Amino acid sequence: MKNKNQKTINYLLDYGIVIVLIALFILFSLLSDRFLSSSTIFTILRQVAVTGIISVGMTFVMLTGGIDLSVGSVAAVAGVLAAWLMTSGGLPTVAACLLCLLVGAVCGLINGICVTIFHIPPLIATLGSMTSLRGAAYLLSNGSPIYGFDPNIKNFSQGSIAGIPYPVILMLVIFIIGAFVLFCTRTGRYIYGVGGNEEASRLSGVKVVKTKIIVYVVSGFLAAVAGLVLLSRTNSGQPSAADGAEMDAITAVVLGGVSMNGGKGNIWLVIVGVVIMGTLTTGMVMNNINDYAQQVIKGLVLIAAVAFDSFSQRVKAKNVVV
Repeated sequence: MKNKNQKTINYLLDYGIVIVLIALFILFSLLSDRFLSSSTIFTILRQVAVTGIISVGMTFVMLTGGIDLSVGSVAAVAGVLAAWLMTSGGLPTVAACLLCLLVGAVCGLINGICVTIFHIPPLIATLGSMTSLRGAAYLLSNGSPIYGFDPNIKNFSQGSIAGIPYPVILMLVIFIIGAFVLFCTRTGRYIYGVGGNEEASRLSGVKVVKTKIIVYVVSGFLAAVAGLVLLSRTNSGQPSAADGAEMDAITAVVLGGVSMNGGKGNIWLVIVGVVIMGTLTTGMVMNNINDYAQQVIKGLVLIAAVAFDSFSQRVKAKNVVV
């Protein structure tokens, strides 16, 4: 009976986030008659596509025990650079987008090298990248949005299949690929192993440095993908794009149960965390809660998520001991 109770507690700790999502839907449905509708649900999904794409890369990084604060700035640089290449640079749309994806991967590579080769703490390394890249986005655009490129780019963010927006489909495909890598490949096992016990992984023959660099490259690449999605949504290269996206992604990942210490987490639950962030934002907007209050609430949600992660780990450890 005791083991059964422990399993029930562990199950609730792992999947309680789903209950939180349902509770949010019920709450905002009671507060607003317009909330519980298909149009609102698709609006939420469309809005969280960018955060969701970034969150996949953040999941990879955090599973190794790291963090990437530069993702929002990488997204901004990708969007601004693509717009500049298509206007002032005269490059075709596809070539400009591919080059920006490469730039995103290189930014991730630099972060990975700083963390692994130069042993700079991930928080400091990516914080420096975040500041520098955001400045680069403003320098490249002279502080103003860049317009005048192929107007067909906006068709991606506005198009849909069976009512599902293209950005949402892209986000789901990226989540599926991310889940396949983490659960079905050797690289995925290495990522979990490095986050769980780096020294044991190294002694077992895992190339820890290579694994860490890979996750930062993935994070940078997906941040650039998110930047191009934002470019399509706004139809302009905005140097301020994705400002604060790193905090939304970190919150979504932690809400999804990925441990800040690495080695533990389920990418499928990260989707729930992403949807919770979108539901929270949309619900607050529909109930006329101003932007400043929204920032306060989002910050408190992040603190609560980290506190719950710490609490759940202590409870599980106690159950194992018992």
